[in-house]
Amino acid sequence: MIIVPESTVPELIDRKAAFDAVEAVFAAMARGDAYNFPVIREDIGHADAIYGFKSGFDRAGLVLGLKSGGYWPGNEARGLTNHQSTVFLFDPDTGRLHAVVGGNYLTALRTAAASAVSIRHLARPDARVLGMIGAGHQSAFQMRAAAEQRDFERVVGWNYHPEMLSRLAETAAEIGLPFEAVEPDELGARADVIITITSSFSPTLMADMVRPGTHVACMGTDTVGKQEVDAELVARASVFTDEVAQAISIGECQHAVGRGLKAQDDIRPIGEVINGTHPGRRSADEITLFDGTGVALQDLAVASRVVALAEESGRAVIQEF
Repeated sequence: MIIVPESTVPELIDRKAAFDAVEAVFAAMARGDAYNFPVIREDIGHADAIYGFKSGFDRAGLVLGLKSGGYWPGNEARGLTNHQSTVFLFDPDTGRLHAVVGGNYLTALRTAAASAVSIRHLARPDARVLGMIGAGHQSAFQMRAAAEQRDFERVVGWNYHPEMLSRLAETAAEIGLPFEAVEPDELGARADVIITITSSFSPTLMADMVRPGTHVACMGTDTVGKQEVDAELVARASVFTDEVAQAISIGECQHAVGRGLKAQDDIRPIGEVINGTHPGRRSADEITLFDGTGVALQDLAVASRVVALAEESGRAVIQEF
């Protein structure tokens, strides 16, 4: 069995490797070569924590496994990351445990890679202003990955807690972009690409705030009841997602579909755009929206890449099991 500790993971994988892994597995999903199993996600009745399992199998890449973990909101006060997870990979030929990989950094990296994939394939080529709604831990990963997909000239941002906007300002400065804090309506009026990455249960971005031609990546809604954008915006947009079944049950699409504003058949897997079986954006005025719910196959794809890199570099810890 191979062990890749959490502390080693950031030293092995970069954003490009994560992007390539996520893009490839989205394509495999759309071809029917990879599939996710039903998600288990529960409130455990202790520490206000939500805990669960995501699992799946990529038949093309021969990657089988699961991610176990969840959200402990009190961790930040302990100096820990609120999201805690571990990825387990199994030999698809024998079922034996193959590797255990720290999943905290990988979760942030693969989530940012997913929105970056959507920007590459759906945003207008001339997009110049990046809008960020949310300034939590994940926001910095999102901004860095997004900035590599288009020639952005500035970042505008908003957060429920304004004192946290320094994270966005510092990240923008780090990548050489000016940053401005704005209200949501101004953000919608100015941004060509908008990333929402909050844990909100009520919409911040409304349909009338978003300009024609905008690409919106909704990355925070992954639970029943969560909502970052107006259901009317989802109804108005051309919508793509990582997995349709998950998007309509726990993703941003749950609200528009539940209210009858959006048909399930009108929501397409982003992998179809990657594979060229769907045209993606059809015009410069079209609003596109990516509902990034986070699927097991993303975690397995990046974890498998980390294991390969660990073996290649001699950093893998081998343990009899």
